[in-house]
Amino acid sequence: MEATSLSLALPKVNTGLFSFAPTKQSVPNGGGFDTWLHEVSPSLTWDWAHLAYIRRQLDRVTTGEIKRLMLFMPPRHGKTEQVTVRYPVWRLKRDPTLHVIVGAYNQTLVNRFSRKARRIAETQIDLSADRSAVEEWETSMGGTFRAVGVGSGITGQGGDLVIIDDPVKSREEANSETYRERVWDWYTDDLYTRLEPGAAIILIMTRWHESDLAGRILESEDGPDWTVISLPAEAEANDPLGRELGAALCPERYDVDALERIHAVLGNSYYALYQQRPTPPEGGMFKRHWFEIVDNAPRQLQRVRYWDKAGSSDKGDYTVGALLGRDALGQFYVLDVVRGQWSALERETVIKQTAAMDAGLYGGVTIWQEQEPGSGGLESAQATVRNLAGYSIRTERVTGDKATRAEPFAAQCGALNVRLVAGAWNAAYVTELCAFPYGSFDDQVDASSGAFNKLAVPPRRRPTSKAY
Repeated sequence: MEATSLSLALPKVNTGLFSFAPTKQSVPNGGGFDTWLHEVSPSLTWDWAHLAYIRRQLDRVTTGEIKRLMLFMPPRHGKTEQVTVRYPVWRLKRDPTLHVIVGAYNQTLVNRFSRKARRIAETQIDLSADRSAVEEWETSMGGTFRAVGVGSGITGQGGDLVIIDDPVKSREEANSETYRERVWDWYTDDLYTRLEPGAAIILIMTRWHESDLAGRILESEDGPDWTVISLPAEAEANDPLGRELGAALCPERYDVDALERIHAVLGNSYYALYQQRPTPPEGGMFKRHWFEIVDNAPRQLQRVRYWDKAGSSDKGDYTVGALLGRDALGQFYVLDVVRGQWSALERETVIKQTAAMDAGLYGGVTIWQEQEPGSGGLESAQATVRNLAGYSIRTERVTGDKATRAEPFAAQCGALNVRLVAGAWNAAYVTELCAFPYGSFDDQVDASSGAFNKLAVPPRRRPTSKAY
């Protein structure tokens, strides 16, 4: 049957990037997304190389070749207009029984996506008059478009196509472990459980943090199933588009000079927003070139071993004991770092062995531990105190966020007043510090800043130990 077209006098719609006047055109189910996109929004520019490349990946999603797709791109480059707003409408046009779920960091944002998509769908698909709310609208054949914010429960029908666009609003949210857990729980408990057999998921986001939703998915058992497309604003090695190093992704909108001006304003946030790198190349709060590695430290040092204990052996965190020393001139040395993922029994065994070795090497070291909140933290701290009977062991409840507690230590590192004694732990240690606060782990930072803060405060001002 030959396709027919019908033009209607429809209002111009402002998308935020462009303006377009949609026309109602019937495209056979066999028509490609590329063709349909040019027809339904002819006044928009769709021929930029990065958008064409994304459409080729979406074609692979449509055919079922890709079931899991991650897409990382800088803002204002058309990814939402193409992928989140129009691709679901085209898929519903091809199959009006399809169930689409679109998610974002809050309901307000995802409702905006839904309204845009529905305006286009009204010119392309027969929609149901019975269900037309912005949170969920329906085709006359029973297909649905559902808009959900992070944390919103999803009940009822499942999803054949799930698109998550910006599950994290800002760096502040990304740096919050509580919020990252909330996003992960929403993804695993709500979204993932709604997938229909053979369903596809597309995740679009800014890589603010190494343990963000994308990072945790890639570290999970599901990670190998995902195809990752990263298109930084400035080309890096092995660029998917074949650009030269440093070339702009879309010079028609943001050339290299424009990107440099944006970089000057955003600072380190530029790497996350525009280069899709949670950690700047030169490091975050700590810089790699700050750390001198020495063969030995002076014998006459004041020493503190500080333990940051993980709650369990199966949640990804590490138990870390960092041994730092300070000489009479105010120079600091990171002498040793003990790090592992242990059960409570294994952890206490390692802590006691470490205390014995420190005593043998240095004739005694002051030991501190951080007490986690709640009754579980209290019981764990008490157990360590009993375990280290005969040693100088003190406990503290910490206040303030991790970054604030690390600032004094980072300041001395930046002043080149901190040296590392050569050891097998050096590489992992420096890598973690340079990734902080955007990295997956911060236990070595916590332990080091804890030990440093004890050494840096004169003895008469140190907090007294907790009595049990």
